[in-house]
Amino acid sequence: MNIVCLDMEGVLVPEIWIAFAEASGIPELRRTTRDEPDYNKLMNFRLGILKEHGLGLKEIQDTIAKIDPLPGAKAFLDELRATTQVLILSDTFEQFAKPLMEKLAWPTIFCNTLEVAPGGEITGFRMRCQQSKLTTVKALQSIGYETIAAGDSFNDLAMIQASKAGFLFKSTEQIKKDYPNLPAYEEFGDLLRAIKAAL
Repeated sequence: MNIVCLDMEGVLVPEIWIAFAEASGIPELRRTTRDEPDYNKLMNFRLGILKEHGLGLKEIQDTIAKIDPLPGAKAFLDELRATTQVLILSDTFEQFAKPLMEKLAWPTIFCNTLEVAPGGEITGFRMRCQQSKLTTVKALQSIGYETIAAGDSFNDLAMIQASKAGFLFKSTEQIKKDYPNLPAYEEFGDLLRAIKAAL
């Protein structure tokens, strides 16, 4: 029994915060989990900048509405889902993910949730569980699944390393250099072949 666990941002869709940084003209918001291993620190940094600029959920959702999946992502996901079970494990939020999941034909996603004030200000965030990707992979393994994982960032490394097969996809040169034992791919076709070989 296999299940493939995929990161979302940077793997299937562009990075939401980078797109919003460009749309809002706030370069500090380009910082992602590729740059900052501590997710709580990163999110609190982001929320502080949003508050400072008077930006809320609506502005981010307006940007997300214009984001399309990476070229080839839907076809890759369609073929993978026809072959085996697939679960997207993301540190994004329900309020961000829905329009992107629609464009990918509604794959299953496990993510987190934002705390939003009535006026639309993002006041906080709730993680689904601690170390959500690793915790989920271990839980899947505890109920009889063998996991295969792929991602691009620091927060994907634990689930990749805990799986029977794990891959870096569209990762940074630094992460690839720091983890030379992890196979790294740039094209969906190559990742698909590697996953199928591991099944």
